[in-house]
Amino acid sequence: MRATGLPTRVAATGLLGIAGLHVLWATGTRWPAGGDGGSVSGRSDGRSPSAASCLAVAAALGAAAAFVAGRPRSRPGLSRLGAAGVVATLATRGGLGMAGQTKLIAPGTTTERFRELDRALYSPLCLAHAALASPAAFASPRRNGA
Repeated sequence: MRATGLPTRVAATGLLGIAGLHVLWATGTRWPAGGDGGSVSGRSDGRSPSAASCLAVAAALGAAAAFVAGRPRSRPGLSRLGAAGVVATLATRGGLGMAGQTKLIAPGTTTERFRELDRALYSPLCLAHAALASPAAFASPRRNGA
């Protein structure tokens, strides 16, 4: 299988970039949000998530990027299944965020600033990545000689 069209490459690259941002947050920086961690985490106490939480999300995003990029190449069925899971997860996250219901899957995301950013930025990014990644979930395996 070859899921290397431009949309899937953009999605995989974007997911890797977001994974890198989570690794950066694990070090304690608050870039690019600055200020308190509530803009990103939505926590009313303003605290950022733990380094372990940030690294776990980074690892999940890295795996998501690999699936969207068509990995593992030796297991195309697994790659498509993983990509379908990525699309479903991102679409669900984006849809709930646009509806102002991120708290259903991320308890504690209650600050007004987070909800504003969620509707304006985070959720649309999730939906865009879901759309860009969808070809990887439906790519057909290459036949010998094809």
